[in-house]
Amino acid sequence: MALHIHEACILLLVIPGLVTSAAISHEDYPADEDGPVCDQPECPKIHPKCTKVEHNGCCPECKEVKNFCEYHGKNYKILEEFKPSPCEWCRCEPSNEVHCVVADCAVPECVNPIYEPEQCCPVCKNGPNCFAGTTIIPAGIEVKVDDCNICHCHNGDWWKPAQCSKRECQGKQTV
Repeated sequence: MALHIHEACILLLVIPGLVTSAAISHEDYPADEDGPVCDQPECPKIHPKCTKVEHNGCCPECKEVKNFCEYHGKNYKILEEFKPSPCEWCRCEPSNEVHCVVADCAVPECVNPIYEPEQCCPVCKNGPNCFAGTTIIPAGIEVKVDDCNICHCHNGDWWKPAQCSKRECQGKQTV
């Protein structure tokens, strides 16, 4: 059986008859039931990204460092960019942290925007528009909404109700 001694450990071997018990101070060389105990050296700190530690000697050694990011259960390589959703762009940083940005959508210029699959921001399929009562009218033109009212959207202020003006009613007599 070979005796392996790690260079960080100092063991005191006592051969009976060569060293007297008076020559050994138990304060200088502590022992337990298994024999002499090595002095604990000052070990280097284990890297915080270490994922595999081996204890082959007095000091633990890092054998594998984490070189990926984990985001929502998936692993990504360092500097890898990915898109977890249509509105989100992310990157695996060298610090093993994921940094993401979320799209900042412009406010749609209509009262009835549509959200398309795989698109982040809503779109106005029928162009800018606004409400005249409960009727949606296109921006930029005057629209006769009933026999007495003509309405138009405010320029650039689609969220405001349409401006309407009463005209002389056609086909109706006012008493």
